[in-house]
Amino acid sequence: MYDGPKDFRKNKAKFLLIVPLIICLVSGVVMLLWNAILPELLGVKSITFWQSAGLLVLCKILFGGFGFAKRHDGPGMGFREKWQRSSEEREKIREEWKKRCGQWKDKG
Repeated sequence: MYDGPKDFRKNKAKFLLIVPLIICLVSGVVMLLWNAILPELLGVKSITFWQSAGLLVLCKILFGGFGFAKRHDGPGMGFREKWQRSSEEREKIREEWKKRCGQWKDKG
């Protein structure tokens, strides 16, 4: 139940406490895993806590992780989502695949 601005301030305070804690924990885990596995396996140097935090930020920038899954509709929709639609749409998918892959049967 929403209790106005007071409730928002409580949630904001929780958010401001929990997010840095999670970032610190994840950075620590990355540092420990890196230092336990990679120096011996690949011969790289050990990293510090702040380097592991920077590595996480770099991964976020390069790969766009840490987000919630987004639902896609339309042309960018994945095969599984399309297949879970109606039987007419599944038949359209089958026909499209036959058109696309039928050219390989003729050449064989």
